[in-house]
Amino acid sequence: MRLDDIGPSDNVRDLGSGGGGGGGGAGMLLGLLPMLFGRKMGCGGIALLLIVGAAYLFMSGGGGLLGGTSGVQQSQTAGQTPQQVCSLEARQTACAAHALAETTWAQIFQEQGARYQSASLNFFQRNADSGCGAAQSAMGPFYCPSDTGIYLDATFFDELETRFGAAGDFAEAYVIAHEVGHHVQNLTGQMDQVRQLQARASQTEGNQLSVQLELQADCYAGVWAARNRDRLEPGDIEEGMTAANAIGDDTLQRQSQGTVVPDSFTHGTSEQRMTWLRRGLESGGDPAVCNTFG
Repeated sequence: MRLDDIGPSDNVRDLGSGGGGGGGGAGMLLGLLPMLFGRKMGCGGIALLLIVGAAYLFMSGGGGLLGGTSGVQQSQTAGQTPQQVCSLEARQTACAAHALAETTWAQIFQEQGARYQSASLNFFQRNADSGCGAAQSAMGPFYCPSDTGIYLDATFFDELETRFGAAGDFAEAYVIAHEVGHHVQNLTGQMDQVRQLQARASQTEGNQLSVQLELQADCYAGVWAARNRDRLEPGDIEEGMTAANAIGDDTLQRQSQGTVVPDSFTHGTSEQRMTWLRRGLESGGDPAVCNTFG
């Protein structure tokens, strides 16, 4: 995807490393394993951390691809410009995709007579604090509605390629676009509506609502790409489909535990994730096609 002419937004921060990490939310993670808001189970040794980490984030109101405001660690690199924060190669795609997604959704909101409010992009190393509790690398990228921030350890992109087999700049951009999709759900009230329904639902019903929320974020990522189709290059859509396929609940469960438990799905099957990403891509840039709750 052609992103090299896009500079970072002003809403980018480097939180450094070693922030909160061990206290508060992090100390609660293992106790939340059985709860219904689990994130995707990852491959091999990271499976437990992924699902437990996301359980805490969803209980705090967050959302993620794999399952300063108050409470956010102050940057250990205070005074850096967004350009300096995004200077490392591992962060450049994320910064550009974030800036393009912000511009795209601001236009969509304007077309609908609404005002888009920006989401921050927060880089960290190993662990940090967020408005939803501890952020840890093993939890994968996530969105926190409490402080409207996207949290990312950029080394996840290495994980995306080596463990999930999803390489390429569009696959990386899809990660950011998915998280911005959660921000859109927060702004429209969809995320809060789902949390209210989950509070009254059974575990299986709550998981299904989580799946619908995640698939909508996938579709919104496709809408973003459709609005910027002139930037797509040969192979980009295939990269996105490979990533969506690799992080389906059924695929990850089969890889990590050898069996598939549909009632525990929180993000959707590989087929569902590819279907909704494709629906957004083929929408002509219309978010109205992303009604996964219909």
